[in-house]
Amino acid sequence: MNPLVQLAQEGAENPLIPPIPELVIGLIAFVIVFGFLAKKLLPNINKVLEERREAIEGGIEKADAAKTEAESVLEQYKAQLAEARHEAARLRQEATEQGTAIIQEMKAEGQRQREEIIAAGHAQIEADRKAAAAALRQDVGKLATDLAGKLVGESLEDHARQSRTIDRFLDELEAKAEVSR
Repeated sequence: MNPLVQLAQEGAENPLIPPIPELVIGLIAFVIVFGFLAKKLLPNINKVLEERREAIEGGIEKADAAKTEAESVLEQYKAQLAEARHEAARLRQEATEQGTAIIQEMKAEGQRQREEIIAAGHAQIEADRKAAAAALRQDVGKLATDLAGKLVGESLEDHARQSRTIDRFLDELEAKAEVSR
């Protein structure tokens, strides 16, 4: 026979539906376990979840505060950097201006020293020329006097007369030289 038919004949018991006393005992056990879990575990789980939620929200708030602070620090840094660049440009400009002024002063000082040296050189040359002219006048006068004494045959040792003669002769030579220029 067929097992289904045999099962139907033996009784109307359905294998999927448990007997009532087992169902009641199972339901009571389920309520006890569920009540225990609800009283002991559920508050701990809710507490941990609440702490986690608060930590996440606090972390987000801290992150927002840190982001805001970082942005303000970045803005301050950018402002300081811009100010430092401006200051550096100003210092470079001042240094350039000071360098130009120093160069101009040095050029002016060099020009002044050059003119002093040239003036001193001209004065020295003029003094040397006068000294050479005086020495030459004296030597030429001595030679001329000696030569005139030999030509005349007598000594022209009178010093005053000799000086006048030499001066007159040299003055005539200078006058002729100036006229020929």
